Amino acid sequence: MDPALVPYSPIIRRPALRWPNDARVALWVVPNIEHYEYLPKYVRVRDPWPRSPHPDVLGYGARDYGNRVGLWRMFQLTDDLNIPCTVSLSMTVIQHFPAILEAMEKRNWELMSHGIYNTRYHWNFTLEEERAAMLESRDIHRRLTGREQKGWFSPAITNTLNTFDLAAECGYTYTADLYHDDQPFPLRVKTGDLVSLPYTVELNDVLLHRRGEEAEEFARQIRDYFDTVYAEGAQQGRVMCIALHPYWVGQPHRIRAVRSALEYILAHPGVWLARGSEIVDWFNTHHRPAVEAHLAAREAAHG
Repeated sequence: MDPALVPYSPIIRRPALRWPNDARVALWVVPNIEHYEYLPKYVRVRDPWPRSPHPDVLGYGARDYGNRVGLWRMFQLTDDLNIPCTVSLSMTVIQHFPAILEAMEKRNWELMSHGIYNTRYHWNFTLEEERAAMLESRDIHRRLTGREQKGWFSPAITNTLNTFDLAAECGYTYTADLYHDDQPFPLRVKTGDLVSLPYTVELNDVLLHRRGEEAEEFARQIRDYFDTVYAEGAQQGRVMCIALHPYWVGQPHRIRAVRSALEYILAHPGVWLARGSEIVDWFNTHHRPAVEAHLAAREAAHG
């Protein structure tokens, strides 16, 4: 990745970011609602299922459980706590499962593209192939919701060297493909405009699952993470992302632990529950001019 894409700026030296109503933390909760093909086509650099060329019934079935059962537990949880969500969405979900689209639309959830299928990686895509996938995502979203899609997040975290320039070119306004900051940050793309919105691989349940950790440990990490950024947010506003997968947190023995962690956060004043585009719009309107002036001054000082 070209270092010029993301100008370096230590967070402690930036202009102070203030969220609406002087909130300390902008919290965006991101359910990953994904679709995995039962027997995907050959993918260039990584096998989506360890048991290919045979169907991996165990892997497929666990993820299908998320869309059939676990997701509906998550709907109940977010309804109970009045949490608006930004979905990291495999776009074929809303083609294959109209009931899921209906439920998300009812809750006014934001649908960020997570590619077409989570079994179709973008690594080694040509420029034309990746552009086509992004435009197809936007077309599906526009056709089924009547709105323009704003957020891009590469499927299975398989971004390429072209991803950010293409996302801006295709009309996306923010990306979740970088994990380098606690605040939104402008990217230096070739055309258009793109903001990096902090996503997380630290508070991401599926990665904890792969390490053999369980829900109570996940809940403890959420609380500990929040305590730190909440304290820091008194001086410099922060973004906190919690990434959830229905097939993991939606299991009967895990959902209560995640509920308790979210209740802990919401018991604090100064937490702004927001969708991804709301965070980016606030940043662009109220804070980005100060950041751009700060970056220009740094660049001038360093030649």
